Amino acid sequence: MKKTVIIDYESGNLFSVFHACKMLGLDPLISNKTDDVHNAAGVILPGVGAFGDAMQNLYHSGMSDAIREYIADERPFLGICLGMQLLFEKSEEFGDNIGLGLVKGKVKKFIFSDTHIKVPHVGWNRIYKQEDVNSNSSILKNVSQGDYMYFVHSYYVEPTDEKDITSMTDYEGKNFCSSIMKKNIFATQFHPEKSGKSGISILKEFALLVTK
Repeated sequence: MKKTVIIDYESGNLFSVFHACKMLGLDPLISNKTDDVHNAAGVILPGVGAFGDAMQNLYHSGMSDAIREYIADERPFLGICLGMQLLFEKSEEFGDNIGLGLVKGKVKKFIFSDTHIKVPHVGWNRIYKQEDVNSNSSILKNVSQGDYMYFVHSYYVEPTDEKDITSMTDYEGKNFCSSIMKKNIFATQFHPEKSGKSGISILKEFALLVTK
């Protein structure tokens, strides 16, 4: 069985994803080597931390090009949390930072006039699938409307093309994109590996794409 590579770019949260993949019968490998990405059956880009630092690590390691080449081959790719944000063109985190540019749009910070609203957004929150999501091709197909997922983030993505959005979530009146799908790219702002049965159902659908 070919490996499912979990990219290590010094932005954490690797082992919970590794153990979830192992549980689902995949053959996961945590790696910072571009050759492993080129030879992978599936690739997961997880992450927690600062957008700019993460992009520097991806560029310096050659992973940014390896990711682009892998996705161009139309093999299954999953981004989680920061790993989702890095797919976009730019982020306003600590100034303007350029992302991978694989999905059109930008990453914006939660800003509320009510200073009592906590940022980052941490904890369980509901996701709502878009009505036009193709349930047969989306890895959300076994997720019910309003299922709870686990979030930890201060920034959110704003895709240019609404057709890329597969679910939305409300945080204190701010309705934001919580997952996307663009051809062979799937990504979630929440952490499916920490989201109980509903989250595991997402990883299970991704695993089916990797092993088919």
